[in-house]
Amino acid sequence: MNDEKELRRRVEALRREIIHHAHRYYVLDAPEIADDAYDALMIELLALERDHPELQDFGSPTARVGGAPREGFVKVSHPEPMQSLDNVFSLEGLGDFLDRQRRILPDLSGGYVCELKIDGLAVSLHYENGVFVRGATRGDGTVGEDVTANLRTVRTVPLTLRESLPGALEVRGEIYMRSEDFAALNAEREEAEEPLFANPRNAAAGALRQLDPAVTASRRLSFFAYAVSFPERRGLATQRELLEALRRWGFATQGNEVLASNLREVGAYVERWREGRFSLPYATDGVVVKVDRLELRDLLGSTARAPRWAVAYKYPPEEKTTRVRDIVISVGRTGSLTPVAILDPVPLAGTVVQRASLHNADEVARKDVRIGDRVVVRKAGEIIPEVVRVVSEDRSGTEIPFVMPPRCPVCGTPAVRLPEEAATRCPRRSCPAQIKEGLRHFASRGGLDIRGLGEKIVDRLVETGRVKDLADLFDLSAAELASLDRLGEKSAANMIQALETSLGRPLPRLLTALGIRHVGSRVAELLADRFRSVEALTRATEEELASVDGVGPRIAASVRAFLDSPANQETLRRLASRGMALALPEPEAPLAEGPWKEERVVFTGELRTLTRTEGEALVASLGGRALGSVSSKTTLVVAGENSGSKLRKAQELGIAVVDEEEFLARVRRARGEKSPGPRDGAS
Repeated sequence: MNDEKELRRRVEALRREIIHHAHRYYVLDAPEIADDAYDALMIELLALERDHPELQDFGSPTARVGGAPREGFVKVSHPEPMQSLDNVFSLEGLGDFLDRQRRILPDLSGGYVCELKIDGLAVSLHYENGVFVRGATRGDGTVGEDVTANLRTVRTVPLTLRESLPGALEVRGEIYMRSEDFAALNAEREEAEEPLFANPRNAAAGALRQLDPAVTASRRLSFFAYAVSFPERRGLATQRELLEALRRWGFATQGNEVLASNLREVGAYVERWREGRFSLPYATDGVVVKVDRLELRDLLGSTARAPRWAVAYKYPPEEKTTRVRDIVISVGRTGSLTPVAILDPVPLAGTVVQRASLHNADEVARKDVRIGDRVVVRKAGEIIPEVVRVVSEDRSGTEIPFVMPPRCPVCGTPAVRLPEEAATRCPRRSCPAQIKEGLRHFASRGGLDIRGLGEKIVDRLVETGRVKDLADLFDLSAAELASLDRLGEKSAANMIQALETSLGRPLPRLLTALGIRHVGSRVAELLADRFRSVEALTRATEEELASVDGVGPRIAASVRAFLDSPANQETLRRLASRGMALALPEPEAPLAEGPWKEERVVFTGELRTLTRTEGEALVASLGGRALGSVSSKTTLVVAGENSGSKLRKAQELGIAVVDEEEFLARVRRARGEKSPGPRDGAS
């Protein structure tokens, strides 16, 4: 692709195609192509932009990757104030709001648009000629903080609009965190013994105000648009037209808006979503009611802090009273023994709640929760069940205080609690409960994302003895999986494919999936970026690990303890032998001149006389390049014992496959050396 015009056309076509598919996937939730096909498009575009810097563009889909951490946030003045909304808490309050408008505009017509209120953080996005150039928080409504780099990592923030819009455009909306991502983040923080976020809004706000955009990217934020500054400049006359224009331009909107003519219809919308909101994949805390006709908003005006043309109806927090039937112990993947309250079933925020974590013995003591107590429960952020308080006046004297068990309830190993920790732990790594939780974490979306490996299948694999270690997963056959309860041949085949796909996950994902205490996705990124391989991590001292910015002594000690464990070392060795990449790919450098200048070699399996590093050095000495994964560019695969998916892929692609002896023979021939005789050990 040497022709400059052809090259530019290809880059622009790739950008259009990637933007289209990203919109289908992240905004419409209706993908048209598989993930690997999307990844291939992105890889091609990244390569072209890397090799031709003159073609790089601020609005390219590749520009989502955050830059280096910053020292602080720059203040930004809003061209038009970002006001808060007044709140009402009853239908009477809504009626008063509508009456006040009628007193100002007796002939008010056109109705009201009702939209669900997202529990998030208001932001302002600025576009120039359809390209995202700046984003800011609401701040005090007049001045916010520039969080452009962080907003660029949010997949539902378009970097380039889907329609050509000349000039400046300001779009406003809500940054929020989906319920499953909020729950996963809090679970990760609890495992790392970090404070939990109280609700998705706090989590989203904390993520957006990170000085390191990579941390923001790891938190999986989302964005809904709901407003445009100076909409009349775009020919928009109503809120409904505005929302439709936003969708046309490529923005995600909440999408459940309706037009209401009067208080009765507004009230019907409020009642419809009082329970219906709990079926949504994100938290909502109310309904926003807006005058539909935009021209009337200027006539209605604003108070010092809020518009008179809109109001927020807030749903009251739902709390229920139930009884604690028991307090049991749940064993986590790092051995933490977590007290869990077993409750009389109670409907709460759209589901029936029967369990609530009590976190640790200190928390149980602080709230004085006893078996038999009547307690008030709610969902933190309308997602995670929690015990708010004990109804102590209802006690009869028969309630039983909770005592942390001295042994692990699963394997019977004596429990330990270190002086500096809140958690009590089972120290036995082979505890079946820890193996199950470790496998679930390993296969989770934030880990290696092994689709189909759910809780029940993990239970069966461990209980039947088929899986005792993470690496055992990659020795499973489709027939073994199909023999499990409720898993047919097709599902088994899909899971084998998912396992093979997971072998190609990058090093940071593997480090996250291993379940090292205190190592979440961000710390995994930092460690991978600094050391680039598990081998280098294993050689690093605790002081070298702690010197990495963002790691520190506690995490360093945990990583060192994990890597010093013989059992963990064996797991890593077995994962490598099954084809798992334990290193980041090296940046491509100009090839040395040599007879193998066109060779691209992949090593897989266990080599007997060479280490993989030695083999790769031989390839490089002849001018070739050693690759970490098999692709259509690969020219040779060197397969040792227990070769896995890389060997299968090479065979499918028709790539030459040789064993270690043949590889060494080819090296000798390329060097012009004679083959050794029988005395030298050759066969």
